[in-house]
Amino acid sequence: MPDTSLPHRTPNHPIDPIFINRWSPRAFDSSKIPNKDLQIILEAARWAPSAFNVQPWRFVYAHRGDEYWNTQLDLLDPFNKSWAQNASALVFVISDKIISGNGTEPDRPSNYNSFDTGAAWAQLALQASISGYKAHAMAGVYFDKAQQVFKLPERYKVEIAVAIGKNITPDFLAPELQEREIPSQRLASNDIIFAGTFS
Repeated sequence: MPDTSLPHRTPNHPIDPIFINRWSPRAFDSSKIPNKDLQIILEAARWAPSAFNVQPWRFVYAHRGDEYWNTQLDLLDPFNKSWAQNASALVFVISDKIISGNGTEPDRPSNYNSFDTGAAWAQLALQASISGYKAHAMAGVYFDKAQQVFKLPERYKVEIAVAIGKNITPDFLAPELQEREIPSQRLASNDIIFAGTFS
């Protein structure tokens, strides 16, 4: 089995430790992230796989303290804003709901824009860990407001927001959040993996 710094998370098979060590904390140290580091994290997301190579993902980001920071922070619900305000960057992950015909055929709705964009989020999260950061995705977003703030055409959908930063001890978090500040376990393999048919 591979070495891991989180021994209570034990894989059933010898996967790379990056998959075990990636988790989504809420305790961030309020430091700045160099733009070079953030661009590396986003570059990893750019190289995700997608059906027909459509690449439906888009990203809108803000650095802590820049001209966009407070506007993007206000797109989070109060619970997420309470801890994400200590992150180093916010990234809103967006997908294109339309597959462009590129002049050769009509545009058509995509059935897998969210699925493919989820692959980009996963690569973003893994690269954040490789780069010494943590990434925490949040569904508690004011989606309609985000659509307006980002001036998104109707074909684009805000999927999720992500807080990125350096993880620290959670002493400053509310007690109920401190209790949750531990990497989660996973469902048993037998509960999610089936040979031949779903059972």
